[in-house]
Amino acid sequence: MLQPPDSCVDNPESPLCAIDVARGVTRMLLRHDLVAMGEVPLDGNRRADLMAIDSRGQIVIVEIKVSRADLLGDGKWTDYLGCCDRFYWAIPAGFDASPLDGVAFLPARTGVIIADRYDAAIVREAHSEPLPATTRKRAMLAFARRAGRRLIGVIDPDAEVIFS
Repeated sequence: MLQPPDSCVDNPESPLCAIDVARGVTRMLLRHDLVAMGEVPLDGNRRADLMAIDSRGQIVIVEIKVSRADLLGDGKWTDYLGCCDRFYWAIPAGFDASPLDGVAFLPARTGVIIADRYDAAIVREAHSEPLPATTRKRAMLAFARRAGRRLIGVIDPDAEVIFS
């Protein structure tokens, strides 16, 4: 799970952390009938900050960036495009979003979400690229199994140790 760094916990006046952005984006997605889960493993040893599924089975991946260095230094994000129908960047309000308009960030394919701790707004819609059926099925099953394991961990934290 996304964990708040000490600076977020100790200083409520600090800039937004990834966990804050994830919370706001998750709330917004839920309002749009998408159920999201954080830190979802993907093929190729990758992990989506947020993955969401809508009522039609469409998959959305949201990559959260709260620092310019992290945004500009992320060379792996294009691997996520083959794992979702739509891809969004999520950034905190006040973040310089201008790099996301650059060719390297595929603005014709990727969307942009601005978020705070309480809500979010889509400021650029993502273009939808339908997944192949086999990829969708694999992703949906992985999402469901991960969600189930997390729920079991909440209900019975010792179950994983006993049955693994």
